[in-house]
Amino acid sequence: MAGIPDLICTYFTLAGPVGPFDADTASPLSLDRRARAAGAAGYRGLGFNGQDIHRLLTTLGAAEVNAILDANGLVHRELEVLLDWFVDGERRAASDRARRLLLDAAGAIGARHIKVGGDTSGRTWPLDRIVEEFARLCDEAAAVGTAITIELFPTANLADLQTGRAVVEGAGRANGGLLLDIWHMVRGNIPLEAIAALPGRFINHIELDDGTLLPRADYLSDTIHYRVAPGEGEFPCRAFLDAVRATGYQGLYGVEILSDAYRAMAPEQAAAHSWRATAGLFATGP
Repeated sequence: MAGIPDLICTYFTLAGPVGPFDADTASPLSLDRRARAAGAAGYRGLGFNGQDIHRLLTTLGAAEVNAILDANGLVHRELEVLLDWFVDGERRAASDRARRLLLDAAGAIGARHIKVGGDTSGRTWPLDRIVEEFARLCDEAAAVGTAITIELFPTANLADLQTGRAVVEGAGRANGGLLLDIWHMVRGNIPLEAIAALPGRFINHIELDDGTLLPRADYLSDTIHYRVAPGEGEFPCRAFLDAVRATGYQGLYGVEILSDAYRAMAPEQAAAHSWRATAGLFATGP
């Protein structure tokens, strides 16, 4: 369909009956089935989390993983999510182990970016420390040909456009940028006008989904259980797209639907339904 950018099917949209806080977050669905479902629906990219891609690379090998993705037209690959990349102590040690696995995987499958998040523990960290660590992480990512994308999250220390921009601008790395997910923008009460005023050079990626204007549960439960496909809830999806366009951003869009309903769907149904709903926003315009 004309006018629709390449869409990435993010990991949990198509992971099947697995949630982000399960002990094992690797998808029980085969890569072949997920890739076929995504490609047939119209997606041009597919996402993986750390446990999932590690298992796939261990069991199938990079050549087979890439062959399956290529055969289904999934030329864009993304990885998620690295946490605690600027903290210290045992959390940092665990983060560094995950970091190495994600960087190696990014190089193996040609991932366009690795998503990273802020600290939700409530601890305060100096901005200059975060900037320095972000620059270092971006340099390591550049060495394997990928980018680092900060997902702003309302309950984390990297929550708003001002802070996110300060980190990206301070680091000054071409492969470092922000991820703006409409879910976190709406729930974080970030005005569309502020998004529109952000220079597009600070944005690496955009994610789409939808929901009710009033949360159905606490923030975390609401985020992982009740999302719906873009255009099927109460979020201002088309106005959000207008704001993104105003920044000058011309990159890809991800579709991220974490919900009980999607976890219960067959991957073919989840892929087709989410792609059609999202494509409809671009096809019909504001």
